[in-house]
Amino acid sequence: MDAFFASVEQRDRPELRGRPVIVGAGPHERGVVSTCSYEARRFGVHSAMPSREAFRLCPQGVFLPPDGARYMAASARVFEIFDRYTPLVQGLSCDEAFLDVSGAERLFGDSVEIARRIRADIARELRLTASVGVAPNKFLAKVASDLDKPDGLTVVPDDPDGIRAFLAPLPVGRIFGVGRVTGESLAAAGIRTIGDLQRADSAALARRLGARAAAELRALAFGVDSREVETEREEKSISREHTFPEDTSDRALVLETLLELASDVAAQVRAAGKWAATAHYKLRTDDFRTITRQRPFPAPSQDDFTFREAARALFAANPAARPVRLVGFGVSGFLDSRPEPEPTLFGPAEPDERAAKRESLSRAMDDIRSRLGARVGISSAVSRAVPRHKPVN
Repeated sequence: MDAFFASVEQRDRPELRGRPVIVGAGPHERGVVSTCSYEARRFGVHSAMPSREAFRLCPQGVFLPPDGARYMAASARVFEIFDRYTPLVQGLSCDEAFLDVSGAERLFGDSVEIARRIRADIARELRLTASVGVAPNKFLAKVASDLDKPDGLTVVPDDPDGIRAFLAPLPVGRIFGVGRVTGESLAAAGIRTIGDLQRADSAALARRLGARAAAELRALAFGVDSREVETEREEKSISREHTFPEDTSDRALVLETLLELASDVAAQVRAAGKWAATAHYKLRTDDFRTITRQRPFPAPSQDDFTFREAARALFAANPAARPVRLVGFGVSGFLDSRPEPEPTLFGPAEPDERAAKRESLSRAMDDIRSRLGARVGISSAVSRAVPRHKPVN
């Protein structure tokens, strides 16, 4: 989708059409741009840019807070359109997906015709635009989808020579995995385009990047990608972060916020029907130094109490020496059920009643949150009010 959040705003508010719309933190807040309209991009504004910098570049921009519910409703309708053409849809985010249409061509025409029909359906039914890349594999389709935005359709040749020629003039940064550090390393060797990478000496490339990374980049430079469209993706981690409006040295406030983030994460894990094995802690100070730590839970868990205990222990073991800008908590290592206790020498182990009670109380708190439409935390088995700062994604 093209500038998805901003496009939904412009669609729903005609007075914003043709104006530079910037969705994210306010112009004088400490936060970043979520997305922006193409009118704003002409001023150099882009996603993940600090909002204060966006305001400096585009003071006439219309800054709007994100309206997640409205964007998700539009996203659901986009994916409904995808599902008409193929069941093989791999969503990458709310506004981007891979579609394998190889089995749908007898019903709807060739892949280019299907792409045209999808774009037309989105434009007619949702009054939004999408840019599509049609190619033999995921890497090429992704590259192509970004080349003619907004409202573009780019078709990649399906023969090796045509693919090589299509990729050659593009900057090497178009290859996923080539970030700033790798890009600078390649540029130092005179490799700035994908064509340069195609012509590079394999042995020299391996010495610079390592054998595995060099081989992977060389394969992509020639358009080789064997990954299939995955219709189900297992979530590897769940996390929440909070950026404070101002850097704070108030340790109690930081801890209080961290504990509420831990409760938020626990609720998400329960909603997913999972148990997590490892807790993750993140702290960023005013000098942008970031601390990340992790520790295993005593047993895979999903309750607020265990998550908050781990958050408290990680915070105590890794205090901040400077004012804090951001704090975060997450979990990983998911299981689909709580593992049974190991049997002992004296027979089967007793069920973990303490864990079961904690989970039951945590789910009861979920019900309370849902009915009250408010956030309620758990601390020392006593419910209490929300902290002063509401954690946000």
